[in-house]
Amino acid sequence: MTVLMRPQALDNFKVREFQMLINGKWTDGAEGGVIERKSPGHGVVVSRYQAGTKADAERAIRAARNAFDNGPWSRMTGADRSNILLKAADLIAARSEELAYLDCIESGKPISQAKGELGGAVDIWRYAAALGRDLHGESYNTLGDGTLGVVLREAIGVISIITPWNFPFLIVSQKLPFALAAGCTAVVKPSELTSGSTLVLGEILMEAGVPAGVVNILAGTGAEVGAPMTTHPDVDMVSFTGSTLVGKLTMANAAQTLKKVSLELGGKNPQIVFPDANLDDFIDAAVFGAYFNAGECCNAGSRLIVHRDIADEVTQRVAALSAKVKVGDPLDPQTKVGAIITPEHLAKIDTYVRNATSAGAAISHGGTPLDLGLGQYMSPTILSAVQPDMAVAREEVFGPVLSVLTFETMEDAIQIANSIDYGLSAGVWSRDFDTCLTIGRRVRAGTIWMNTFMDGASELPFGGYRQSGLGRELGRHAVEDYTETKTLNMHMGPRALLWASN
Repeated sequence: MTVLMRPQALDNFKVREFQMLINGKWTDGAEGGVIERKSPGHGVVVSRYQAGTKADAERAIRAARNAFDNGPWSRMTGADRSNILLKAADLIAARSEELAYLDCIESGKPISQAKGELGGAVDIWRYAAALGRDLHGESYNTLGDGTLGVVLREAIGVISIITPWNFPFLIVSQKLPFALAAGCTAVVKPSELTSGSTLVLGEILMEAGVPAGVVNILAGTGAEVGAPMTTHPDVDMVSFTGSTLVGKLTMANAAQTLKKVSLELGGKNPQIVFPDANLDDFIDAAVFGAYFNAGECCNAGSRLIVHRDIADEVTQRVAALSAKVKVGDPLDPQTKVGAIITPEHLAKIDTYVRNATSAGAAISHGGTPLDLGLGQYMSPTILSAVQPDMAVAREEVFGPVLSVLTFETMEDAIQIANSIDYGLSAGVWSRDFDTCLTIGRRVRAGTIWMNTFMDGASELPFGGYRQSGLGRELGRHAVEDYTETKTLNMHMGPRALLWASN
């Protein structure tokens, strides 16, 4: 059984109306179209955005280009930019309840989780502000009496930032403040499904003192708005988070003008558990890792790779804890698993489960969509007897579906973990430090958790190997990612004539 938190109707709900922010002004789209967003947890329209078009994207890019080339932002001191980012962080904190509510009703994530994400976002903005004051180059006084070398770090220019629907405010916060700290300007396209909190961020940044044109935000589809943001010659860099398929398209578009590209893409992340692990801790982490954000998370621990000797016990205990997970109304503070983003995505998740059982997997818990009267929901699901070559063990389901695979030797576990196209993260559970360190060194993933899962901090870089992306976000080099280096090679005194002589 699953603990169900039936959603309450949003009676007398006032729909939020949003314009787009271009060159410091709130404006309607060029064609006057509107995007309506229904709450996935309640099935009613909660937001309306002006629908951006190619013409709107081009206006935004022109504004960002002009602000970078001719405005004050890139010429400010690092301290002045930092102070504005710190003010923005304070304003985000002051409006965190509003922002969390928007993310909750637009994405279907639980309200308690959304509030936690806002706390994390505030910390990231403050961290980026601190890094902005420490951005520096290098000098070389070791090149001989007649030469001094200086390496500058300069803001790369105009950044196109494209973010997904699963963590609307958190992911834009992993990109934008670092770009701003470097002195860049930006055009931001949130997902057309969850644009509300990012548009409110535009209000916050204007109040904090970010000059007009430095940050431009517009809702719209990838075809209408995202495509010109990745191909336009006035854009210097693209930072994209989303699916691997769209990431490849983004990279191909950016290649037309050889833009720098940063990609944070999909994952099929394993948790490897050995017989000597602390199973009480692991069981809790397994359930959390699989069902956090309803599994709509690139970092989800969607594969359990369990030693054969403990596989039955682990599966039974994970199923027992899964039965206690509260699923349903995103606005209920007790809910742990909220709604699925769209009916179409729910159908995709259900198809993965049905195909897995047809291929020989067994359902140890859940396995079906849930009818709670309003919205769309999926029961937390455990599939056992999963083989490494099954689609559910290799492809990103992006739902609350956990696949259990087994191994006998460490070599088996490493081979299974590395046998897929992704390499975003992994976890290992053992009381033996040598075991943890061996897994940590040999599993090809950007983050390896040891006896924990999905912990994070602003100081720690995040990103993946292989088809999980290019580059890293967060960490002390995050501002540098939005810069170019320039060498100044300076000669002093008489110069030796190499090609001519007296």
